[in-house]
Amino acid sequence: MSRLSGQVCLVTGSSGGLGRSIALALAKEGGDLVLAARNEERLKEVSGEITRLGQKAVAIPTDIASEDAVGRLFDRVKSEFGHIDLLVNNAGLATGGASHELSFETWRQVLSVNLDGAFLCSRSALAMMRPRRRGRIINIGSVSARVPRLHSAPYTTSKFALDGMTRAMALDAREYGVAVSVLHPGNTDTAIWDERREMAESEGLMDPDLLAQMVVGMACLPPEVNFLEGIVLPVSMPFLGRG
Repeated sequence: MSRLSGQVCLVTGSSGGLGRSIALALAKEGGDLVLAARNEERLKEVSGEITRLGQKAVAIPTDIASEDAVGRLFDRVKSEFGHIDLLVNNAGLATGGASHELSFETWRQVLSVNLDGAFLCSRSALAMMRPRRRGRIINIGSVSARVPRLHSAPYTTSKFALDGMTRAMALDAREYGVAVSVLHPGNTDTAIWDERREMAESEGLMDPDLLAQMVVGMACLPPEVNFLEGIVLPVSMPFLGRG
């Protein structure tokens, strides 16, 4: 039997990149998927890939920065499946620039998706998981939550805050048997690097399918065990000692 057989898994930002890889990896382990992102066409493509693997997939176009939209998303989860076993908060933006030149609009846009969206989805997931006294939330952070890059104030702030939110929610949720954790990836080969690919390749890039397997490993732990946090990065990446 597949390790996630019968489990309902919601992945945000699952229309492409790392989110798509995570969704497909979970489906290959027997999970049924709820796919949430803003791009409806691409969501349907990923949904079709999962269906061809023999698993159920429900594609729900969602702006996770909207409280009303997240409410509708979880209403659909409840009506389609009745429960949720796993939430992967993967959706994120990496817009940045020199701090003294950043518009407040850019700041708020990044924080609203990377942090507010993760909070809204986690809150709704916890409300469904708590009565069943089981469930798991995995937040996709970044090594920027440890060491920032130049011109990354909104992104870095959001990932530091996501790390703190993970710890606070893990504490709130543990008495209900719900595990909350965070995975901090280093450079990963997704569209986020399209405009800086030469630099990323010089540092080292990981295949998103590898990261997806890390998420699967965390998701498949016994329900009484939590992998609270982890950092995964290319050996060649200048993370330690950079500055």
